[in-house]
Parts: sequence; structure tokens; C-alpha cells
Amino acid sequence: MMHPADLPETVSVFPLPGALLLPRSRLPLHIFEPRYLQMLDDALKTQERLIGMVQPNPCKSNEGKLHQIGCAGRVTQFSETEDGRYLITLTGISRFRIRSELDAFTPYRRCVVSWEGFDRDLGKVETDKGFDRKQFMNLLERFFASRHLSTDWDTLKDAEDELLVNSLSMLLDFDPEEKQALLEAPCLRTRRETLVTLIEIAMRGGTNEEKLQ
Repeated sequence: MMHPADLPETVSVFPLPGALLLPRSRLPLHIFEPRYLQMLDDALKTQERLIGMVQPNPCKSNEGKLHQIGCAGRVTQFSETEDGRYLITLTGISRFRIRSELDAFTPYRRCVVSWEGFDRDLGKVETDKGFDRKQFMNLLERFFASRHLSTDWDTLKDAEDELLVNSLSMLLDFDPEEKQALLEAPCLRTRRETLVTLIEIAMRGGTNEEKLQ
């Protein structure tokens, strides 16, 4: 387990719309662009092996900008294909807030970040005392049926609160801004409530404007 003192002041960032990483969760990635192949090679040379996942800011007035909050993951698995691509797994360590972007000499982007305010990310697995699992699973079953999706229901029912909520937040097909809202939720309960709202609106066929209000 990492401690706050182990976290660096600068992080290499991978802007990828719709890709959500959360603390203590795992995100598989396929790396093939030359700049990100170099980013991975450089990350593997460090003790922390961290890569920051962050959403690009979609506002036209902020073209090229990034959302302020992302999540750093440690490279915990990787394999190289015969043609030089990488299949990796990032394990979420902690969210961060971007303070500034560096004028780096690397082909990928690097940012000065702050880890303040995300202490719970480095702590124990979160629980959600107000979680009505039966009601949530009923909602989830209706949602999956409406989307003609299948899953291993026994595994979902046995999963711990955090693993269940975070895995669904990462895997379900929400818009990037909705993924950002799930990332920025201050605690597991808020993330679960946001997830339920997004599922309910999606089942009603709500618009993007309605979802983000």
C-alpha cells in the first residue's frame, strides 16, 4: 500500500475520453500509440510506476485542456505483443487535482498535481452503510434487461459494496462527463447515488442535459 509521502509531485497523464479509473479498481488498457508506448516505458523505470488517467475537457472554450481531477494508477500487469504493443493493467491508487501542466520535452503530457483531499483513496476499502443492495440489484437487473446485457449475477451479488459500485461505474456505457461525475464523487455513498441516478435516467431515455443537471 502506498502512503502520501510516496506519491510524486508530477505525473504523466493519459487523456482518454470515457476511460474511468477509481482507487483500488483495475483498468485494462491497450497501448499502441508511440507517445504512450514511451510513457509506459518511462513509467516502468520509476519506483512508483504511476500513470494518471484523466478526461479531456469537452468544452470548446477549453480545447486541449484537461479536467482538473484524475486518478493515478500503478502498472501492476503488462505484456508485450510481437508487434510492440502493450497490454497493461492499472490498479487505481489515488485521485489527484491538476495544478499545472509542464512544458515537458516528452511526447506525452505531464502535470504537477496535488493529492490533498483524497486521503480516503489510500485507506481501507470503503463501505456504504445506507446501501439497499436488494433494491439496487433489482434496478440493475431491469437496466441490463433493457439494454440486452448479460453478466455473472452470482459474482455481482457476492461482491463487496465498493467493488460492485466502482466496477459498474467503470464498465457501464456512460458519457465521459458522467464518468467524470462518478470519479469526483467524494465517497462511495455519493458515487452509488450518482450511479443510481444515471441508470434511472438512462432507462427513461433522458437527454445528456438532463443527466448532467
